[in-house]
Amino acid sequence: MTSALTTRLLPQAYRPLFAHAGFKRLLPALAASDIGDGMSVVAVAWLAIEIAPPGRSGLLLGAALAAYALPGALGALLFGRLLRRLPPGRLLAADSRIRAVLLGCVPLAWAAGLLHPVLYVALLAGSSVLHAWGNAGRYALVSQLLAPDQRLAANALLSSSVSASIVIGPALAGFLAAVVGPAWLIGLDALSFAVLAVQVGRVRAASAGADPEPGPAEGAAAGAERSYEGLRLMRKQPELLGVLALTWFFNLLYGPAEVALPLHVTDDLHAGAGLLGLYWALFGAGAVLGGLAAGALRRFPLWPVTLGIVAGWGLALVPFGLGASPPVTLACFTLGGLVYGPFTALSYTLFQERTPAASLTTVLAARSAALLTAGPVGTALGGPLVAMMGPRGVLAASGIATVALACVGAAVRIAGTRRRCSRPVHGSGPCGGAARP
Repeated sequence: MTSALTTRLLPQAYRPLFAHAGFKRLLPALAASDIGDGMSVVAVAWLAIEIAPPGRSGLLLGAALAAYALPGALGALLFGRLLRRLPPGRLLAADSRIRAVLLGCVPLAWAAGLLHPVLYVALLAGSSVLHAWGNAGRYALVSQLLAPDQRLAANALLSSSVSASIVIGPALAGFLAAVVGPAWLIGLDALSFAVLAVQVGRVRAASAGADPEPGPAEGAAAGAERSYEGLRLMRKQPELLGVLALTWFFNLLYGPAEVALPLHVTDDLHAGAGLLGLYWALFGAGAVLGGLAAGALRRFPLWPVTLGIVAGWGLALVPFGLGASPPVTLACFTLGGLVYGPFTALSYTLFQERTPAASLTTVLAARSAALLTAGPVGTALGGPLVAMMGPRGVLAASGIATVALACVGAAVRIAGTRRRCSRPVHGSGPCGGAARP
């Protein structure tokens, strides 16, 4: 009775998903691993601060956050020839097992008194080396399981799970860190990936034979070769290169803020993990609401809205540098999440509208390989910048630089539009209809 009522309350597009046994089994495990990663947003940073030598917390924090993500970018390029031969279910399971084992070693080493900063960074780096492939396997496996007309709704659920984890995970971490300690929170993240590995195995067993063998061209191409091919295709679409450059620098400038915020909480505000968790929870809540509004934003020109999002996020960080009180900066961080929420969807929409269907997968693979480097590089730079400027200075500088990035992007966009209008295409009007993003 309850199941039937729940099904009737679901929007029509989502009902077939919850009638599919494989997807219904996989979704809770994916959501659990997303919440585990959401807790690690706080736990990885907090544990780095706890075990850092005196005066080195900023450097270790930047190194730990970079190690939790940057090796995934390297793995996306270095292991292409080997891993592209594997079906998506095996990729997702392999990534989940590695993360379960290596992240599980963190609380064990901490409990034994062996968690040296170098070992901590090494375990985080090892756990993330296949994460880009695991994320690709997640979406590819769902694509295999479901009919083409069900995939959009499934992708919406997966992305909503990630956004919701930003709300739930940090809030749980802020509460539990004072009870069990950040090391054990990372252990819970490891447990969530162990559960995911088991569930992926059950789904693959239930749908044996569903994983197709890759064709010769796909199986033999290395990840780097595929990325270069995607960049070559994007050269024919300068607008796509512009979107990629804007997104790369946007993510880069966000990285130092991710390092500076925990230190702002501890050093400037003299507060605990609960306040840090509240910052991220409110950011996530804003991002969920902003993401849901992305559909309405399609009524507006996508480029101006995208540039407005970049500028809006930068403005939300500036009050940190002015010494604003925590209630004010909490409100700014919430507003920043609300503004940022639609960015990913709008960026993908620009790529989808400008890329031929036959080339879309190749171009998006190149996009992912490039963007995987931006955030980790930014977080790696965050440690030295905090040491030089202090947490408040880094947050303000990140915001101002992000606003400047939006201004540069707008200037380049206007210049490009004027060039197109000065060279009309035969028979297509003064701008050839090309200026609409």
